[in-house]
Amino acid sequence: MPGFEFFSDAERKEVNDVLESGVLMRYGFDGMRNGHWKAKELEQELQKKLHVKHAQLTTSGTTALNLALAILGVGAGDEVIMPTFTFVASFESIINAGATPIIVDIDDTLTLDPKAVEAAITSKTKVVMPVHMCGSMADLDALKAICDKHNIYLLEDACQAFAGTYKGKALGTIGDAGCFSFDFVKTITCGEGGAVVTNNSKMAVEADQYSDHGHDHIGSDRGAETHPIMGYNYRISELHAAVGLAQIRRTDEIIAIQRKNKKVLKDALATIPEVSFRRIPDEAGDSATFLSFFMPTAELSQKVVEAFKEYGVDAYWNYFDNNWHYIRKWNHLKDLKSLYPISNHIKEGMQDLNAIKFAQSDAYISRNISCLIKLSWTEEELQERAQKMVNAIKSVL
Repeated sequence: MPGFEFFSDAERKEVNDVLESGVLMRYGFDGMRNGHWKAKELEQELQKKLHVKHAQLTTSGTTALNLALAILGVGAGDEVIMPTFTFVASFESIINAGATPIIVDIDDTLTLDPKAVEAAITSKTKVVMPVHMCGSMADLDALKAICDKHNIYLLEDACQAFAGTYKGKALGTIGDAGCFSFDFVKTITCGEGGAVVTNNSKMAVEADQYSDHGHDHIGSDRGAETHPIMGYNYRISELHAAVGLAQIRRTDEIIAIQRKNKKVLKDALATIPEVSFRRIPDEAGDSATFLSFFMPTAELSQKVVEAFKEYGVDAYWNYFDNNWHYIRKWNHLKDLKSLYPISNHIKEGMQDLNAIKFAQSDAYISRNISCLIKLSWTEEELQERAQKMVNAIKSVL
């Protein structure tokens, strides 16, 4: 990870096709296109790659979440269960829908703890949103069983886990809908972009309409299309889709390199008794974008972080003090700092996040270190990095 390490003539060709036609918008201008429909082609490639019936491209992973919640009918008075460890877009999209985010603990998968989810369900719960953080999956069997039991939707945020699988099925395709991000630092990139996937044909039609101001996309005259529903503009551009189209064709190569490189680092760290690794419910399906491991204590984890700096190890995170990905520093959410008035539904339904403690999540995140897996490492650089990581960890033990 990520796909931007793999830019080549393939991406340039796809982008040049768009520039030569002069049509940068995904809809209309049929006669000028010279047969180029990059967004449509990328959606078809996503459907084939993920073995899913429908894919709808969007401008980002965040708008993909907005769109997914819309087609699931989430709105005022509804609750959506999400994890303490994710990206801020999770709660942003829920609040944007007019719903209430209900935040619960993670477990040693670094994703939603099914027991915490079960305990948080109320009559208002409409969606459970696992986030497949750092390339690996949540315990989807347990979460799906909970959703089926309570007749609620399962929405997979697979933005960080494109091309990962769970028991042979692509992540994002196991729930009622799934979301992906194709921003600059994801497994494959469009520069900026995202997608919603689903096997539900009714939801797919609604996603197609909602993401383009409610257009029904029937007929050959865009100006004459009707609007069955209200919607928004979540349209990806042809330029962004063109980049993604070249990237998706290299997915297998990208994943293979990530898995090879991750194995070298993990095997090296496994020789240290004090190091343990995140639990991955299906090891074979790991997209291998990150190597995530635990030290026995938070104090040791911080010492390892400092040692990594000293030993020249880059591209790693301890998320405990990270204000993008962990609840501890989400002060803008805790205090509901908004440019517009927040509805009473949300205010009255929100947990008191300034008072509530997530001790279980703290225990995992404070001890966790996640290391990015790069595609561009040479064999020599990879072996050197593995040795530096081992030496750095041993230096603080």
